[in-house]
Amino acid sequence: MNILWSETMHPGGKWSGVIGKGKLIRLTAMEEGANVTMLMYHAADLTERYNMPDTLKAQHTAHLTKGHVLMSDNGRALASIVQDDLGWHDPLGAYTTRESTDEKYGVSRYQERRNDWLRSGQENLAVELTRCGLGNRDLSPAVNWFSKVYCDEEGNMHFAEGHCKAGQVVTLRTEMDILLVLSNTPHLLNPSKVYPSVPVKLEVLPALPVDSQDYCVNYRPENRRSFNNTWNYYALQG
Repeated sequence: MNILWSETMHPGGKWSGVIGKGKLIRLTAMEEGANVTMLMYHAADLTERYNMPDTLKAQHTAHLTKGHVLMSDNGRALASIVQDDLGWHDPLGAYTTRESTDEKYGVSRYQERRNDWLRSGQENLAVELTRCGLGNRDLSPAVNWFSKVYCDEEGNMHFAEGHCKAGQVVTLRTEMDILLVLSNTPHLLNPSKVYPSVPVKLEVLPALPVDSQDYCVNYRPENRRSFNNTWNYYALQG
């Protein structure tokens, strides 16, 4: 398929933009140890957004992989995962803050280091939300692509080091017109004391039409209901 648009997110970088339904969003880790934090909103109504609790509960999971659907707080399918080289992406670990970044990697300020200062996920996401007419109150649970977090028998969360290899890919398919907000910053639970520096390629391609036999539609009965809600929404739009 022809690539409609492509950009490389450099370490510490951020990006936001509206992507229409029926597109593929392909993320490629250019080196090992990538992490991209994502927020997602319905482009036509920014009060509707990715709902982490409903997404996980409906699909009986605590991680995301191929077949899973990212559901909105209106019960609609915003996007689905159609390709995944890793088998596990983290929907629980949130994002770094200024305080956590300074504590782990040392104090870093733009006034001294200019474009080499160490950015946090929260700051990156907040800047992009402001550009899109939103604000700090619109920060919500995020997905961390390329990262694996698991819980032990006592409920403690653990970061799986070495989970992401160079060249691995995860691909989303947009089921609605979405506003995508991304931050290429370290995972909050990554124990490394060195700020990870991994570029990630972002590509948008056309997707094939979705039919009743689609893998994501049929992954769970709850998935089909979310797709039906989305299809009904667009049917009424004309």
